[in-house]
Amino acid sequence: MRDPRYDILFEPMAIGPLSAKNRFYQVPHCNGGGYRDPSAAAAMRGIKAEGGWGVIFTEQTEMHHTSEITPFIELRLWDDKDIPALRKMSEAMKTHGALAGIQLAYSGINGPNLYTKEVPLAPTALPIRTFTNDPVQARAMDKTDIRDLRRWFVNAAKRSKVAGFDLICLYGAHGFGIFQHFLSRATNQRGDEYGGSLENRSRFAREVIADMRDAVGDTMALTLRVSLDESIGDLGFSNAEVRDFIEMNRDLPDLWDLAQGTWEDCSGPSRFKEEAAQEALVRGIRALTDKPVVGVGRFTSPDVMVRMVKSGALDFIGCARPSIADPFLPKKVEEGRIEDIRECIGCNICITGDMTMSISRCTQNPTFMEEWRKGWHPERMNAKGDSSSVLIVGAGPAGLEAARALSLRGYDVALAEAREVIGGRVARERLLPGLSAWGRVVDYRQYQLSQRPNVETYIGSELDADQILDFGFQNVCIATGSHWRADGVSRQHVVPMPMDPAMPVLTPDDIMAGRLPSGRVVVYDDDHYYMGGVIAELLAQKGCEVTLVTPAPYVSDWARNTLEQHAIHVRLAGAGVKIVLNRGVAAIRADGVETNCTYTDAREVTSCDAVVVVASRRSEDALYHALMARQADWADAGIRSVKLIGDAAAPGPIAWATYAGHRYARDLDGPDIGDALPFRREVADLAAD
Repeated sequence: MRDPRYDILFEPMAIGPLSAKNRFYQVPHCNGGGYRDPSAAAAMRGIKAEGGWGVIFTEQTEMHHTSEITPFIELRLWDDKDIPALRKMSEAMKTHGALAGIQLAYSGINGPNLYTKEVPLAPTALPIRTFTNDPVQARAMDKTDIRDLRRWFVNAAKRSKVAGFDLICLYGAHGFGIFQHFLSRATNQRGDEYGGSLENRSRFAREVIADMRDAVGDTMALTLRVSLDESIGDLGFSNAEVRDFIEMNRDLPDLWDLAQGTWEDCSGPSRFKEEAAQEALVRGIRALTDKPVVGVGRFTSPDVMVRMVKSGALDFIGCARPSIADPFLPKKVEEGRIEDIRECIGCNICITGDMTMSISRCTQNPTFMEEWRKGWHPERMNAKGDSSSVLIVGAGPAGLEAARALSLRGYDVALAEAREVIGGRVARERLLPGLSAWGRVVDYRQYQLSQRPNVETYIGSELDADQILDFGFQNVCIATGSHWRADGVSRQHVVPMPMDPAMPVLTPDDIMAGRLPSGRVVVYDDDHYYMGGVIAELLAQKGCEVTLVTPAPYVSDWARNTLEQHAIHVRLAGAGVKIVLNRGVAAIRADGVETNCTYTDAREVTSCDAVVVVASRRSEDALYHALMARQADWADAGIRSVKLIGDAAAPGPIAWATYAGHRYARDLDGPDIGDALPFRREVADLAAD
């Protein structure tokens, strides 16, 4: 069944005393669950084992209470009480022959210790580096502290072994791990044998790995995750220096895990990073060591994976986001079902779960982190209920996902779309700068529906309530989407803002429909995600003189959670867009926009020829309300249920829409649970007094 050109991906590979069954390596990744939701996280990793991954790792696991990153929710291995939850995870990982790995992290300069109230420790006394700029500084470790830390790593290794793990990853990349802090001259300014030369800065890593190998190395493999390039100039741990470090310590770990220096660089979204974006930084490192190498690059194509291995760049294909989008990626390659892979679109919605301390989502895979909470399996649906037919109105991301999932349950599905193309908002947004990969949301579902004999799709079919009542479908799902408001209602304005009709005012819908302004254009962004920045970029490309005004302190403020805010600002500045922060738009005048300071309300006028308002969206729910008004006619029409989902119910990111479609499909004909929670959660036991 497998295409022979992919055979190399399924070769067993040695890692120290162990053997991985193939080259598919799920590198550590967060999920928003951590110590709060251990069963949910364990089930999520177990699904990946079922999906064929050869190596599966936990997320960052804080290995000692003197270094923790509250408010962010990761795993913990502070003492023996943490072992049972981690053992549950390792057992789930190993159910189908995968190796189970745990990533041990001592956060050092990144750990503010807001929960434990311990004084942070780091190689050099510097302010704590976090996403939240905590007003905390770390104390420089003395020799006693270093000896203690070495012992703590050994203790954590022994606990990891008791918890059933096969591999340990020592975290030293993305600026987050103590090993990178010792290796980088930016965070290691010591004058003793642990600072100065690269050999000295390598000493801590050598000592810890030697200690751990003595403790558990006969049965466990030890991997080291190192920064490929901090990209911060002469003070940073550069790509040249990481090569020197690996060559100098060529046999130090059992495997080298290579990741770029900052999380933003390593996990950049598809808007800014192509597949295999780190290839140039990785190439040639394999020749410097006798140990295997794993690297990442949002690998979605098996052909690219094969090229990386055959070229000698990598031994293992490291995946985080692609393993979330499709936990069954390896099995689908093995079974010759390449076209069934749900390709990661690189939107980084998964990362927002970690950044917002919430359960993660995936735009492509609505079952992510719902495997235990709701019992959802990414490849299997629940059995069909006692009805048989469903009409879905609207073929956007919510409607497409609902149709796909319902067809798998065995329902006869009709999908009606008013436009001449399917995809809804995605069909339009995929044409905006940098968002082409987002089209995979439509492409995957369109192909899957084409393979289902129980789905009929009708384009150019705008329906009204009378037609739907005449059709005779038992269930009606309204997924008609939303449109951008032109009146400015969002966060700054809860009622329409003052507007002079002499000033042309457009919305993102107008721009996506090809109605482009010219001359001086103000983009008013009170949405704060990607759309304002993308529209400004597009208009600058079209030759407009663009000023982006936002009440937020950052361009595309919420995009900090998707690790792209910095890149958005850089790109807009490079395109010549004038960026005005901390100012709203109080009124749109005939000659321009009247802006106001978000703090003082001080007013200024910015002259322009047109304004693009990126505010909130209004649900297209008129059809739903028309049907609800005719509820007395449902029985005669054979209608059992009418449901409003996706943006038509409440606009949100695309991941919210695919989740809504999937949930509708799962819940149809389900039991009435009343006021019960629709998911499982874990509640900590009270400690004995």
